[in-house]
Amino acid sequence: MERMMGWLRSRDHQMLMIANRRPAHRMLQASLGRFLETITHMGGATFTLCTALCAAIAGTAAWSTAGWQCMAAVAISHLPVAVMKRHFRRLRPYQKLPNITACRYPLRDSSFPSGHTTATFAWLIPLIAAAGASAVLLLPAAIIIGTSVAWSRMYLGLHYPSDVFAGAMLGSATAVGMLELWPIML
Repeated sequence: MERMMGWLRSRDHQMLMIANRRPAHRMLQASLGRFLETITHMGGATFTLCTALCAAIAGTAAWSTAGWQCMAAVAISHLPVAVMKRHFRRLRPYQKLPNITACRYPLRDSSFPSGHTTATFAWLIPLIAAAGASAVLLLPAAIIIGTSVAWSRMYLGLHYPSDVFAGAMLGSATAVGMLELWPIML
């Protein structure tokens, strides 16, 4: 078991080094940095909860319901995130590994799981579900947003790939559970 865990940890670190690498071209590095520093905030509580509230208040019936579902999924998903962060107390990559490039104001709490990635997926799933037949058009944008937020967390030196993977699974599972339980809760 220890050997397998060592192998997984090694792969986690290797994937992080790839995601954290900066492009050699200066303009590309500046543009990519600005994009990822901006999109990472889409996983924050302010963005996810405020946009969900706007949809809940101003949206048509289906989008209003999706807004309330997003708010509930984001809020509920952060309960296990808080418990897991206290339990695992994993150092962030920039705190533990040499040669990691971190953002200007890095977080200092536990790394596992990624709360931003959790919130993003908890927020995206109800929106995709509300789109109905138009979900085919919304899905590519949702994939780009979800993977960009997850990648940004590694690019900024704040999370390991396993942190963002766990966050994506936790946020998705919470959102799917919310969608399944929503009719019962009303």
